[in-house]
Amino acid sequence: MNWEQVDGNWEQIKGQLRNKWGKLTNDDLESAAGDRQQLVGKLQERYGDAKEQAQQKVDEFIASL
Repeated sequence: MNWEQVDGNWEQIKGQLRNKWGKLTNDDLESAAGDRQQLVGKLQERYGDAKEQAQQKVDEFIASL
């Protein structure tokens, strides 16, 4: 799945993101609203990841869909 598909299916994917990363709040996911960089930033905030590490996690998650 590519990011355009994620953005287009954001409402369905939000639940999968919450299952994967339980520290992300509904507000985090609403503010990200399908924006990859926003999601990476929220992962950095909640999990203390470096930007590259958070980007890799997002990429791996998207590839698994």
